[in-house]
Amino acid sequence: MLDSDVSLMLEFQKGDISSFEKLVQKHKESIINIIYQFIGERDEAEDLAVEVFLRVYRAAKKYQAKAKFTTWLYKITTNLCLNEIRKKAKVQTVSLSKPISAGEEKEEELIEKIADAAPSPQQILEKKERNALIRKAIDSLPAKQRMATILQIYEGLSYKEISRILGCSVKSVERRLYWARTNLKERLSSYLTVESSGGF
Repeated sequence: MLDSDVSLMLEFQKGDISSFEKLVQKHKESIINIIYQFIGERDEAEDLAVEVFLRVYRAAKKYQAKAKFTTWLYKITTNLCLNEIRKKAKVQTVSLSKPISAGEEKEEELIEKIADAAPSPQQILEKKERNALIRKAIDSLPAKQRMATILQIYEGLSYKEISRILGCSVKSVERRLYWARTNLKERLSSYLTVESSGGF
């Protein structure tokens, strides 16, 4: 049985524009968030998300239901992000003064969560600083490691799904995520040491 997204795409392929509009509404925020996590600029992420769906629109006639629709959609998104990074020829980082909203909870998975029912202003400030450091560390990863990390942490995808999206083997995904974790630990080592020694 086809999943609902594939069915909608096949309906759109036959000329039903409303099916395309449903796909856009369903996946727009997710695509914007993936691009934002990768690029670091919300406005630019929204512009690039429009480009992703334009590519979906143009590719409709060639679409084949070989895998999950989201795998195909994320592959288009990933390729666009990687091309954008190549164009810029340097990694952009998020401004440390910029609030981090999308995916903030998931960023905390990288550092052990400290539970507190009523955080103090000091703890709130430290949390914001920590999230900014993690965001900066993720932004500093090589492009392919960064995309694999974003797909795993923010989208919760399996190694197999990531391998299909990135067009590489599962072993290659494992290596990228291993090196991404190693690089993140290295970049965050001084912060992690402070955390484990009981703060400032």
